[in-house]
Amino acid sequence: MVVLAACAVWSLITAAAHDGRPEGVLLAILAVAAGYAAGRITGALLPVAAPGVGALAGLGLALAAPHTTPGPQMTSPLGHTGATAALLALSAGAACCAAWAAGPSVLRVALRLLAAGIAVSAAVLGSTTGFALCAGVLLCSLAADRMHRRALGLTGLALTAVLVAGASWAVAENALPDGLTVSLEGPLTEHRVLLWQDALRLARQEPALGAGPGRFGELSPTVAQSVTPDGKPHSAPLQQAAEQGLVGVVLLAAVFGWVLYALWRTPRPTPVVLTAGAALTALAAIATVGDALSFTTVTAGAGLLAGFATARPLVDETTEGDPRTDGRPRGNRLES
Repeated sequence: MVVLAACAVWSLITAAAHDGRPEGVLLAILAVAAGYAAGRITGALLPVAAPGVGALAGLGLALAAPHTTPGPQMTSPLGHTGATAALLALSAGAACCAAWAAGPSVLRVALRLLAAGIAVSAAVLGSTTGFALCAGVLLCSLAADRMHRRALGLTGLALTAVLVAGASWAVAENALPDGLTVSLEGPLTEHRVLLWQDALRLARQEPALGAGPGRFGELSPTVAQSVTPDGKPHSAPLQQAAEQGLVGVVLLAAVFGWVLYALWRTPRPTPVVLTAGAALTALAAIATVGDALSFTTVTAGAGLLAGFATARPLVDETTEGDPRTDGRPRGNRLES
């Protein structure tokens, strides 16, 4: 709560300094906090049913979401396409978490089939990114049972998020070799790269406080030249750098770091922890190269999944025949 409060206060400070509009940031923070609280409560009462219902709700929202956007028609993972991919990845993560909480049973198989069905739904919707991320979350969940130290897995997820953020920053800086830059600009689109370069330019002009929340669209030449602009750079770290300065970037990274730390400390079984971590890392990757965090359903869903994975169920979670637990309740044991 301290980290989220710091994010809210800093957005208000930067808005006051440059006459910005912090409402969008505050709404996202509220959605994360509300989702996390709801996930902790329902996850404690219904450790299997709550994430299972959450997975179905996320799938329903993704299927009902419009597939056109008022902004520029850019390819995945921008705009509503990115939000759909993010919802599907979070839904797959919730289904897999519910499967691990269900224990060895027919219900576990059914929940894993639900996760596989979510991946298939992504393919049917034409979301290649969503399909790849859902499949990745499902595979990570299946492999998580063989991971004896959750700290190692969470460290790998953190490094993955850092590498994606670093790559996007390098593309914006044009710091990569020419051949690699050209190959990346194809799927990223030239328009998006120009938006990233505008964001870096604003960050250099105001490194401390940024240009102010919600002001990127007013100051970006690329946005001004767009036929149907949406006023966003389509990268959460670069948007933070442009609108809230380096402190904003640090706070955004602190939120993700706090989530991973909370997952490391939770007494939930390691497979649940690593499954949720994989889904949230998939969201971080989409947000780094897209606009997923601008959608309240996505931010609330992220908080909800983090809450499910860190909740303390009122009933013990056991894993029969697991040599690492000797039949003892894993819900009261910290595996680090």
